[in-house]
Amino acid sequence: MFRFRDALATALIAASAALPAQAQDKYPGIGRAATPKEVAAWDIDVRPDFKGLPPGSGTVARGQDLWEERCAVCHGVFGESNTIFTPLVGGTTADDVKTGRVATLKRSDYPGRTSLMKVPTVSTLWDYIHRAMPWDKPKSLKPDEVYALTAFLLNLGHVVPDNFTLSDKNIAEVQQKMPNRNGMTTAHALWPGKELPGHQARPDVQAKACMSNCGPAPAVTSVLPEHARNNHGNLREQNRTVGPQRGSDTTKPEGWLGDAAGPVKVVGPASTDSPNAAAIALTQKHACTACHNMSGKLVGPGFADIAAKHAGKADYLAGKIKAGGSGVWGEIPMPPQELPEADTKAMAAWLAGGAGK
Repeated sequence: MFRFRDALATALIAASAALPAQAQDKYPGIGRAATPKEVAAWDIDVRPDFKGLPPGSGTVARGQDLWEERCAVCHGVFGESNTIFTPLVGGTTADDVKTGRVATLKRSDYPGRTSLMKVPTVSTLWDYIHRAMPWDKPKSLKPDEVYALTAFLLNLGHVVPDNFTLSDKNIAEVQQKMPNRNGMTTAHALWPGKELPGHQARPDVQAKACMSNCGPAPAVTSVLPEHARNNHGNLREQNRTVGPQRGSDTTKPEGWLGDAAGPVKVVGPASTDSPNAAAIALTQKHACTACHNMSGKLVGPGFADIAAKHAGKADYLAGKIKAGGSGVWGEIPMPPQELPEADTKAMAAWLAGGAGK
């Protein structure tokens, strides 16, 4: 499977590298070849053979401190997560570390499958933590911090001992202890594989595009039933205020403010003349609007609901922004926010003052 994936990745990279030059030849003055520095900024993947892994190291102890500070709010202190997120650790045994095959995966009575039960390569854990975590600030962890967090996660699964230091020098040795390292298989006929008994000469799925005698082009549209139009809050306020996709104003009837059947009225950010414009701009700058609407629940409560519940409590709100937490508005946690003090106070004051538009 890895050989297939590596070959595919190589082909895609080669094709993408050729595109800028072709685009320049075909469309003069449009586009340019990416510079080596620009390519390097995107080329952060770590392969199963550990190509792309940066030098560094991290201890289990350091990983525990980082975990409790940055990760436990979503994934639990011991990787057990909660009712929102799937557990990361559990279901593996010392025998699995020896065999490289997680026996629990064959049990139908086990309550669920954890990440450590399924993932076969330690590079997958390192790469995902590096590029995607923490979810509110991806790519903010330094390589040594990623090593430490990976070490702690493996320690929770009893793959490495408490005093272990994970590094680019010994990560290949740790790979030989992954509980499901031998659990990957290509024996599912999704593509040819000569290493498999009775392999197919051709792929099991074949299709041929029909490009003749085509019918009329279909008209694609999207309409919300009237009874469900505003069930989840105003869609207009749940879309970014930049770009062509604005979303319908679901507080209005079908065909108004941007629907395909009616006139389009683009709604941008708050007017710069508004006394609240600066605070609203900060909620967008710091990605608060990824989880909070101006009104109505999105992932978390709407700003208007927070303002109504905690009117006049600017200091309390500033503390909650810094500390994060869960339980006040439900079980979905908000990670702690590391923002400039002035920005935190400005947003807290805006919320405490009613979250005006």
